[in-house]
Amino acid sequence: MTYCSKCGNKNDDDAKFCGKCGVTLDMSTKDRKKDHDDRCEEECAVGKHSPYAPIFWGAIVIIIGLWIVFSLVIPQTELANSLPSWLVDFDFWWIIGIIIAIAFIITGVRIITKK
Repeated sequence: MTYCSKCGNKNDDDAKFCGKCGVTLDMSTKDRKKDHDDRCEEECAVGKHSPYAPIFWGAIVIIIGLWIVFSLVIPQTELANSLPSWLVDFDFWWIIGIIIAIAFIITGVRIITKK
């Protein structure tokens, strides 16, 4: 009996594919590792090959830039006196929490839809 490396199902010795999940049974260890890495990459919300990766990292860079401008630059300039106080004292920490929450939601939705 040959056991499937993915689901653990018992298969005949001469079987080429798992009867339960359909994965190839005669893959080498190197091929299994590559297959596993490819699946992990597909399931990752912002992996290297994800179409959302540039958007995600772009948003992170923009938010860090805005945080630097509003927290470090504007309060130190003369411009701070002419701007409304809510803009000068703007707190960005709650936005970071929202972004992390959205990232978790996107990851969860992707995991659910892949199954």
